[in-house]
Amino acid sequence: MSDSAADNAAENLRHKDKAAKHKAAKDKIMATKVGEKGLLIVHTGTGKGKTSAALGMVFRHIGHEMPVGVVQFTKSPSWDTGEARVLAKFPELVTLHIMGEGFTWETQDRERDIAAATAGWERAKELIRDDRHRMVLLDELNIVLRYDYLDLNEVLTFLREEKPADKHVVITGRNAKPELIEMADLVTEMTLVKHPFRAGIRGQKGVEF
Repeated sequence: MSDSAADNAAENLRHKDKAAKHKAAKDKIMATKVGEKGLLIVHTGTGKGKTSAALGMVFRHIGHEMPVGVVQFTKSPSWDTGEARVLAKFPELVTLHIMGEGFTWETQDRERDIAAATAGWERAKELIRDDRHRMVLLDELNIVLRYDYLDLNEVLTFLREEKPADKHVVITGRNAKPELIEMADLVTEMTLVKHPFRAGIRGQKGVEF
């Protein structure tokens, strides 16, 4: 056997031994993880991908034939989004409510925005209470909480006291309130590193909507 072949064989053995030890350590950790519960999940931060990541979990539920509910708090029914098109293809598994009227700088009407947020929250509570839905996505709820269109304490109290123990609730949007972050089981903050918008590139179909 040549020196290079011997070195390669030795490296393969070291790799195999290291991988075996890594697997044993992981198996030991996983053996202690036996519980399940409905999670309160928050996706926040200035980076792109908060709704996209949440929709990934929605699509996983659909793949497992588990019903989901979705309330979109800022998107308008008039917007032609890719996710709405896809979700509409699974009416037996997805309950979709697009409750927004566009971004607050578009409506320029605080009372109208509060009314839309309130209607969206009432629908969200119905979906969360409904035993049929395994997961409920509250898309951009953080936005309406940021502008105080909904009472934060009311939202937190409902999630604490009325969310079924086995139901996942996912909340997206920038500027998540610290109290919501504290209550959540899983929080991910998307960090903006680089965005084409800053280079004059507009939002594009299939990427932004």
